[in-house]
Amino acid sequence: MLKKLVIGAALALTPVAALASGAEQHIESFDFSFKGAFGTYDQNQLQRGLQIYTEVCSACHGLKFVPLRTLGDAGGPGLPADQVRAYAAENFTVYDADLDEDVPAKPVDHFPANTAAGAPDLSLMAKARKGGPDYIASLLNGYTGEEKEEAGNTFYENTAFPGGWISMAPPLEDEYVEFIDGHDNDLHHLSQDIAAYLMWTAEPKMMARKQAGFIGVLMLTILSVLLYLTNKRIWAPIKGKKTS
Repeated sequence: MLKKLVIGAALALTPVAALASGAEQHIESFDFSFKGAFGTYDQNQLQRGLQIYTEVCSACHGLKFVPLRTLGDAGGPGLPADQVRAYAAENFTVYDADLDEDVPAKPVDHFPANTAAGAPDLSLMAKARKGGPDYIASLLNGYTGEEKEEAGNTFYENTAFPGGWISMAPPLEDEYVEFIDGHDNDLHHLSQDIAAYLMWTAEPKMMARKQAGFIGVLMLTILSVLLYLTNKRIWAPIKGKKTS
């Protein structure tokens, strides 16, 4: 499967005009916990998404705009500091100019900018595509099993991809990733978990933004009520007078 990922990732998640065949996109609406004005990220789901990215997606796709230290943020996966350090050191390396060699990554570093075979970076993918996380999850679920050869390349039919054919081979399948907590790992749930994680990488401060927006609306509502009562009090004596 890893070999298929590397070979097929060159045009992953990017529309290809040459492949357009008039096929209509089918974007499914998923029940993400962060949808709605009061929605929040599911920390457990983000941790599962991180595992899927690490074991599958990182073979071809990077997250160059995401600092490793943010894995410990309360609004994100929320990993303890020691786990963040261990995760960075065990999974990634960075080049140290002083030592002139690659060394284990640290929390202050970013995820590598891995673009194997021209695969796009996924840091902002959930914001860059119309439909966001729904599009990503639909695309991962949208493979029909049909393939075709064109110009020496293999393309895979996908009901969510613009044009209907994509060069990325199906990266996920039922039970492809095992979770320690025994959570459902069928294709539908795996797709939803990684899509939620990529939504977090694209908008890690969503919860703070929603909270600030709620406080702002609340303050404006209180201010409007106070202004209304003040206005009534000021004009009450005048409106109460009778004109001859």
